[in-house]
Amino acid sequence: MSRRRSRGMSACHTEAVQQRRNTMKWIASMALALCAGGAFAADYPTRPITLIVPYGPGGTNDILARAIANKISPTLGQTVVVNNRPGAGGNIGAQQVATAEPDGYTLLLASSGVFAVNKWLYRSLRYDPAQAFAPVILAGSVPNVLIVDTEVPAKTLPELVKYAKSAQPSLNYASMGTGTSGHLCAELFKAQAGIEAEHIAYPGSAAALTALLGHQVQLMCDNLPTALPQIKAGRARALAVSSAERAPLLPDTPTVAESGFPGFDATAWFGIAAPAGTPAPIVERLNKEINAALQAPDVARILGEQGVSFRPNTPAQFSQFISAESAKWRDVIERTGSRAD
Repeated sequence: MSRRRSRGMSACHTEAVQQRRNTMKWIASMALALCAGGAFAADYPTRPITLIVPYGPGGTNDILARAIANKISPTLGQTVVVNNRPGAGGNIGAQQVATAEPDGYTLLLASSGVFAVNKWLYRSLRYDPAQAFAPVILAGSVPNVLIVDTEVPAKTLPELVKYAKSAQPSLNYASMGTGTSGHLCAELFKAQAGIEAEHIAYPGSAAALTALLGHQVQLMCDNLPTALPQIKAGRARALAVSSAERAPLLPDTPTVAESGFPGFDATAWFGIAAPAGTPAPIVERLNKEINAALQAPDVARILGEQGVSFRPNTPAQFSQFISAESAKWRDVIERTGSRAD
C-alpha cells in the first residue's frame, strides 16, 4: 500500500511540476508578446492609416472624419486616408474594420447606430460590436430636435403631450428610417410621455421633412442641423432638443428634460474605434492625437457649423458610454419590435 501511495504522490508531484512549467511558459510568452506589442506601438505609424466611414460622402460623419484626418496626419507623420464604404446602415464598412488586422492601420468612424443600435436591429449582423472593436474616442454628438407641423396647436412639449392624448385618430410621426436616431428618439419620448403616435419611415431626412411640411405627418425628431433651416424659415416649429443641455444653434429652445422629462437624452453621436486586439499604446496614442485635433480652433469651427459638440474623453469612458447607450436602445427596440431586416 505504501508503494501505491508513493507512486500516487509521485504522479501528483510530476503533474504539479508540469503545470508550473506550462504556467511559466505562458507567462513568458505573454511577456514576449507585450514587449513586441510595445515595440511595435513605439514605431507606430510607419505607413498610411485608413479611416473607414460606413456612409456616403457629404454627411456629418464624413465631414468630421476628413477634418480629423487632415489634422492628425501631420502630427502622426503619416497620411490618414478617409474611405467611404456605405451600405446596410453602416454594417458593410463596420464589418470591414471588425475583420481587419488589429494593428492600428484600419480605423472606423461611425455613428451610434453601428456601435449601439444595429446589434439589436439586424438579425443578420455578423459581428458583435462589443467584442469586435476597441473604442478609441467619442468624437462628438448632435442633438435631435422635436419639431411639429405648424398646424399642430402646440407650442410647448407639455401642450403637445396633452394634444396627442386627445387626438382622434392618433398622431403620425416621421423618421428618416427604422432604427435611425430620429426614430429611436421619438419612440423614447412616446414611452416617457405615455402617448401614441404611428411611425412612418421615409427614405432619409429630406423625404421625412417634406412629409412634415406637407402636413402628411404631425411631428418628427430630426438632427438639428438638418431641420434648422425649416425652423428658422417658420415652416416647422421646434418644441425641444433631445440633448441633456441646450443646443448652441437653438439656444432659446428648451431641452426635453427641461420640459418635464428629467434625464431624457437621445442624441446622434459619432465615435472612432479600432479592431479589437489593437495594442493599448496605439489606442492611447490615437486618443491623444484626436482629442487634441477636435479641440483645435479650425476643427472646432467645422464641428460648430455641423452642430457637433465635443468633450475630451478616454477610451475607457467611450467604452462605458457605448455600453450604456446599447442597453438603452436595446430596451426601446425590443419594446417596439423594430427590425431592419
